[in-house]
Amino acid sequence: MGLGQRRPARKSAGVSGLQTAKRGKKAARGGGDQGAILTIDGLAHDGRGVGRLGDGKTVFVDGALPGERVEIAVHRTRQRFDEAHVREVVEASPERVTPPCAHYGTCGGCDLQHLSLGGQRRHKQAVLRELLARQGIAPDGEPELLAEAGEGYRRRARLGVKVDADGRVHLGFRARHSHRLVDLDDCPILVPALAALLAPLHRHLAELEAPRQVGHLELSSSDAGMTLVIRQLREHDGDTRRWREFALARGLHLARWVGRESPAFEWLTPAPDLHARLAVDERSLRLGFAPGDFLQANEAVNQRMVTEALAWLSPLAPGERVLDLFAGVGNFSLPLAALGAEVTAVEGSPAMVERLADNARRNALELTARQADLSRAEALGTLLDVPGLRQVLLDPPRDGAEAVCRALAERPVPRVLYVSCDPATLARDAAHLVRAGYVIQRWAVADMFAHTAHLESMLLLEHPDAGQRGEGASSDG
Repeated sequence: MGLGQRRPARKSAGVSGLQTAKRGKKAARGGGDQGAILTIDGLAHDGRGVGRLGDGKTVFVDGALPGERVEIAVHRTRQRFDEAHVREVVEASPERVTPPCAHYGTCGGCDLQHLSLGGQRRHKQAVLRELLARQGIAPDGEPELLAEAGEGYRRRARLGVKVDADGRVHLGFRARHSHRLVDLDDCPILVPALAALLAPLHRHLAELEAPRQVGHLELSSSDAGMTLVIRQLREHDGDTRRWREFALARGLHLARWVGRESPAFEWLTPAPDLHARLAVDERSLRLGFAPGDFLQANEAVNQRMVTEALAWLSPLAPGERVLDLFAGVGNFSLPLAALGAEVTAVEGSPAMVERLADNARRNALELTARQADLSRAEALGTLLDVPGLRQVLLDPPRDGAEAVCRALAERPVPRVLYVSCDPATLARDAAHLVRAGYVIQRWAVADMFAHTAHLESMLLLEHPDAGQRGEGASSDG
């Protein structure tokens, strides 16, 4: 039997791995109120219901909604709070709905499906408001909502692959609170073309000679078609041929990362021109990307965010200088340049800087792409000390942009647009700006991932005293 090949099936010992895990969890609980009836007072930021036991101890309850009375089962006890799940809904909230996915409750991907879509979005707006309030920030009014369809929206996904002790191949997302995979034959949040691949992929994996060599699969859909990238631990000639036949039969672009320590990337079908499109006024921009590059999963909501950002930063005077930090493949930089702004787009990776420059060329746009470490004060000072710089846009990863915001507090510009994928780090960073005199003019929540607790957000901050700052600065950046 070759390395990574399927082992012959063996008889079950009578207890499944899941049952064993459950027994282990029960042994680890160390107490907790089983079968208690709880009234749910609110939702935590992660979407779990919050209530209190008779002794006042806080309980976070998976699958519970505000106003409900539920019978709970505690699955983990801690010193200051317990964690539980709903055993039975005694009195349901009017916001409770039937989850659209058959895998709800086992798959860990979409944990808010029991809450109406409107309720999910109001919760996300409340989360942003509360996190800002914790930093002493209270913007006027309610945050705007940028939202589209709740299903069929996700254009990329990473699926785990595992072969169990009995030789069965599993394909799917991880189970809730577990490393176990939940087999998926459908997923209502994937764009339909990707969802239709799940069952054929599962059957194909079961037919491979060495399925254990497959770590995970990455699926994506773009204007160039559908792309499948295999994470493969070791090459297997027979399975490589099978993968090519599978891709050819379904019109897929096929690539793989192969190797354990330092995996190498290669296309198994002709390399495509991978690109996504963005509409800017009457123009359609092409954003080229490569497997592994960041691309927003929800195309429609991303378009809404870009359109909103352009509106918030307008009017843009011809040649107006705009600094786009954490620019990625040019999601905001290219649209700004298309409107006539003089854009400097900054990324940390030299390869991503080259992708930015190439995207500007392919769209016939003037744009300066620069590499810089945006955690270093020296680099930030050079970027900000530019004559005529009036607008800064930043779209950082989940850990935020605290160093950037400290620099912007010391060197204020008239307008800052902060786009965030983590409201907690956004609130932390915005506090530096507000304390330095910036005022929030507009704010919004973007429902990028419906049926999950994840939210994107946008803040537009203006500094009333920045005026024409930087006109006399000596550096030209």
